[in-house]
Amino acid sequence: MIPITDPALLQSLMDHAGMLVMGLDTRGRIQWMSRGLELLTGWNSEEMMGREWVESLIPPEHRAAAALLCRGSIGTDRSRSHVKPLLQKNGGLRHVEWFHSDIKNDEGKVTGILCMGRDVSELQLTREALVSSEKRSSAVLETAVNAIITINEDKVIETVNSATERIFGYTRGEMIGQNIRMLMPQPYRDKHDGYVQNYLDSGVKKIIGIGREVVGQRKDGTVFPMDLSVGEALLSEGRRVFTGIIRDLSDRKMLEEKILQISEEEQHRIGQDIHDDLCQQLAAIGCLAKVAHQQLQKGSHAQAASLNEIVQLVTQANVRAREMSRGLMPVVLDSAGLMAALAELTKGTERIFRVSCPFRCDRPVEVPDNKMATQLFRIAQEAVANAIKHSHAERIEVTLAEEDGHLLLCIRDNGVGIPDNVTGKSTGMGLLTMTHRARMMGGMLTVAHDDFGGTVVNCRVPVSVKPKPAARHIQKP
Repeated sequence: MIPITDPALLQSLMDHAGMLVMGLDTRGRIQWMSRGLELLTGWNSEEMMGREWVESLIPPEHRAAAALLCRGSIGTDRSRSHVKPLLQKNGGLRHVEWFHSDIKNDEGKVTGILCMGRDVSELQLTREALVSSEKRSSAVLETAVNAIITINEDKVIETVNSATERIFGYTRGEMIGQNIRMLMPQPYRDKHDGYVQNYLDSGVKKIIGIGREVVGQRKDGTVFPMDLSVGEALLSEGRRVFTGIIRDLSDRKMLEEKILQISEEEQHRIGQDIHDDLCQQLAAIGCLAKVAHQQLQKGSHAQAASLNEIVQLVTQANVRAREMSRGLMPVVLDSAGLMAALAELTKGTERIFRVSCPFRCDRPVEVPDNKMATQLFRIAQEAVANAIKHSHAERIEVTLAEEDGHLLLCIRDNGVGIPDNVTGKSTGMGLLTMTHRARMMGGMLTVAHDDFGGTVVNCRVPVSVKPKPAARHIQKP
């Protein structure tokens, strides 16, 4: 109960410019206003005396609610406040948070209403701006085509957007509160917590701020390629969160695979045409030239020697054309075709470039999938070409093996090695193409310095394990 009859208190409230106070009768008519309220509204107490405050100071659309909270709550709990726009004499609006209290006489009878308020206009504007900002941010997040996920330092998912639900197949409720590793396949799932903890302990950034291509796992268990970029933010309360932006690369990878497949088919067609058409024509020309040479030689004609040189050149051209056709369609359609193609590749490399290029395959490796065999050959072909062109190697060793359900292809050279920072721009399309071929097969390609100098290219591709015959050694002489 406020002792409103105390003159000193009343005078203090009336004179304090920051206090918004007015006294009403039980019908809501203004009896007096504080100096602060007069300054805010532009009205003085004499002008407002006897006027119903809701009708005079509250916009029409808010009057019913204000009247209910003021007059309709007489004799009840007055602890609830309310914010309403306040009309000024000049037509302006201010937002005021009102508190109401009953004024009682000595017998406890309600004789009036005391209204106390505080100007919250700036606070209201800030709140509205914050709400508007949150709505805009939410709209951006929800309309983004990329998945956006935030996690805390405990690796627990805090927020996801609609694209995350669409890409991964989980609902929001299924993801929020769970460890982020639920969206990863093995072996990354078991290792992820360790990666994050290592960063938290050491501060060494290996992925934060850097986009990279990784793999994710959907709710149905399917694994798909995705581009991941991770950012870090330190909140005002000192808490750290990580934001991941994920772009599904499935469609792009399918398109790249289709383009590569078309390229392979076209190369195969050209190689077949060279073998079946050009090589046959060169062979026929060589036979005719050889017969003509023999006839001239029998007649002791001086032109016999020149024609013999032509025969040799045609023969060399035919051999070269056949080598070109084998390079364009290298792998035959049997399971041992990859071994034969790699052996032919190393043999041709030695003959043409005059370098040592042995092929090792300690046990037979059969690859029934001709597409996989072709991709592996292309990786070896590109790696050997890089060793000659860029590393200036004098020895290149190609090794093919199978272990633990994986095909292992290794190309090792003794050249000058690769730059410390290998990028697609610094090495051309070769490294990118090899990497993409490996990923198409679900494998992994690494390029690194060899401990003994030069470069080592390793490609590891999963393949079903089948019983093998007794071990035998295949190596090019």
